[in-house]
Amino acid sequence: MDDQATLAALRRHWDASDANDFEAEHDIYREDAVLDYPQSGERIHGRRNIQESRFVQPNRKRFTVRRIIGGGDLWVSEFVLSYDGAPSYVVSIMEFLDGLVAHETQYFGGRFDPSPSRAHLVERVN
Repeated sequence: MDDQATLAALRRHWDASDANDFEAEHDIYREDAVLDYPQSGERIHGRRNIQESRFVQPNRKRFTVRRIIGGGDLWVSEFVLSYDGAPSYVVSIMEFLDGLVAHETQYFGGRFDPSPSRAHLVERVN
């Protein structure tokens, strides 16, 4: 798969994620894919288990992709994942094998208050 095709597949994946289309969302994964959540110490083996873990998650989810970068077999997506309206900032690192995701690692970060010590140096953004 060339980079344009991979980028298009990633866009379809995140659009399906936002639409809660659990079938289309998981078309991007190999049957033996692995998903890691380092902050919770969880590893999920297999496309069907990854799909089920997302299906049983009870919160209403919305995905806002900020950017997708990468090439070849390594791609990074940066997005805001809102659970019932509360934002979490996420980086997804996907490793492809034969055109499908073989391994994904997702890192989550919550919002925090800005430091007063650098207020004179920053521009506030959402």
